[in-house]
Amino acid sequence: MSELDSCILQTIIDTAHDHFFVVDTGGRVCEVSPAAAAVYGMSREELCATTVQQLEAEGVLKPSISLEVIRTGKPAQLMQVTGTGRRVIAQAHPVFQGGQLVAVVSRSMDLTDLQMLQEEYALLQRRFSEHLMRGGGAEEPGLDVDLGELEVRSRVMREVALLLQRVAPTDATVLMLGESGVGKTAFARQLHRWSARGDGPFIDVNCGAIPESLFESEMFGYRHGAFSGAAPGGKAGLLEQAEGGTLFLDEIGELPLAMQTKLLKTIQDGSVTRLGDTQARRIDFRLVVATNQDLARRVEEGAFRLDLYYRLNVIPVTLPPLRERREDIPGLVERQLKRLNARYGRDKLIGRDVWQELMGRDWPGNVRELENWLERAWLSAGEDIIRGERAAAEGSAPLPETEPGRSIEGRAVATLLEGESLKAMLARTERAVLAELCGELSSTYAMAERLGISQPSVVRKLRQHGLRIGQRG
Repeated sequence: MSELDSCILQTIIDTAHDHFFVVDTGGRVCEVSPAAAAVYGMSREELCATTVQQLEAEGVLKPSISLEVIRTGKPAQLMQVTGTGRRVIAQAHPVFQGGQLVAVVSRSMDLTDLQMLQEEYALLQRRFSEHLMRGGGAEEPGLDVDLGELEVRSRVMREVALLLQRVAPTDATVLMLGESGVGKTAFARQLHRWSARGDGPFIDVNCGAIPESLFESEMFGYRHGAFSGAAPGGKAGLLEQAEGGTLFLDEIGELPLAMQTKLLKTIQDGSVTRLGDTQARRIDFRLVVATNQDLARRVEEGAFRLDLYYRLNVIPVTLPPLRERREDIPGLVERQLKRLNARYGRDKLIGRDVWQELMGRDWPGNVRELENWLERAWLSAGEDIIRGERAAAEGSAPLPETEPGRSIEGRAVATLLEGESLKAMLARTERAVLAELCGELSSTYAMAERLGISQPSVVRKLRQHGLRIGQRG
């Protein structure tokens, strides 16, 4: 190595944010970045005067990732606990010369730093949401121009839609987070439609649905003769099929580690090499990924690459579960009912007794569970009125129109009491309605949507009647 190369390498090690170790094949520590001392509890000089075997035995490294690479000759990633009690993510790579392993280079990152980055992301998201609300948020012109299949009546989901609309013209990678069934695929499709790539393909890949043995050939493609049974002429992989459009990788947390390495290289280089080929092909697509897992925890467990995590976590977007945005349920129900009526050639309606059941459930499976429940109810309804499960089980008939003083669906209809004025009766009725909704709905925004009035009006009325959300009576 020339003197210039040596100086450059030393500068990289000395100024790196990560903590570098260079270890020979015998385990001797040859070089350490200065910042490592604070994490591992030993000075640079002390670390360079020992071996990783000794450091592991003394509990400074638990375990030593360099020893794992020396043993296998392959790159490795794992979580370490240092002698100072810190938890770090370590990655190590073998260095070969003339086909022989000559050294191991490892780098680690204190998870305290990772936590700080996550907190910074959360802070930025909160500030962005506050900016939207100050600037009118959901009322901003342009949001309702083309929402496609999206149902975003709740404020929180309109803010999500507005954020996606703003980042759509860019090629920034979007990471969609949220429970299974919250609608990540629908939002990814709408992001694609809003983007300049909207006329290109949208390739939807479920990383957990492709067997690991087939994943490489399906994702990266293969050339003729790459393996037994390969199609004549080869085949373009899903990455190539997304050319000029959007590649949506759902359940990204299920991506095998080996494929994570190849995907990272594709993202960095902008090219893909088919299985069995030596010729790299340039590709151009927008990457959107989604997961219901905690990727940071997957990184800690060694199941997800730290560098790929950073590459994907550019624009994180969290979709809340349906139980936290019940205002969206009526729109989702109407949309699914319309689909079912069109599919089966009928014109069924939702019975009045169903709405309390729909709005009151927690829907752990979110939008997917709601849609499946409605389809089951639609198919089991023998008439043109879809009834709730309790009403269907009891075989109840439709309730007749009621006269004043009787009840509708078990709820009393207000009547004018002896000596009571109309104004007093209306105030009493209003309070009863608000009190009931306080026990059913989770926010003043949901109440405003249900009542057809503004949210400030709901807040004012609740204050006037001494009521609050979560309180009955």
